[in-house]
Amino acid sequence: MKRTAFLLPSLLMLAASLQATPAGAADAGADLAKAKTCMACHNVSRKVVGPAFQDVAKKYAGNPAAEALLATKIRKGGSGVWGPVPMPANPRVSESEAQTLARWVLQQR
Repeated sequence: MKRTAFLLPSLLMLAASLQATPAGAADAGADLAKAKTCMACHNVSRKVVGPAFQDVAKKYAGNPAAEALLATKIRKGGSGVWGPVPMPANPRVSESEAQTLARWVLQQR
């Protein structure tokens, strides 16, 4: 019985932390996308200047290298994947911010 009494609170704390993480990460990604002006050229569900984040997530679904690839494109820019308009480099986005943004974009399916 003592083991159960110890195990139950631990499991409840683990479950609560797992539930809090995706929402917190989603909020952090969305807030970061706004703060780093990603939303000037992108939207979650529709094309603006660049592709919709949902379209990016669908294109890279199942690609294990997608997060790293997108994080690099966020920082260094890119061209030719979504049409003739290039994505400018964003040197003011740190590597960790780029990873957070890439992870968030990939969750937008």
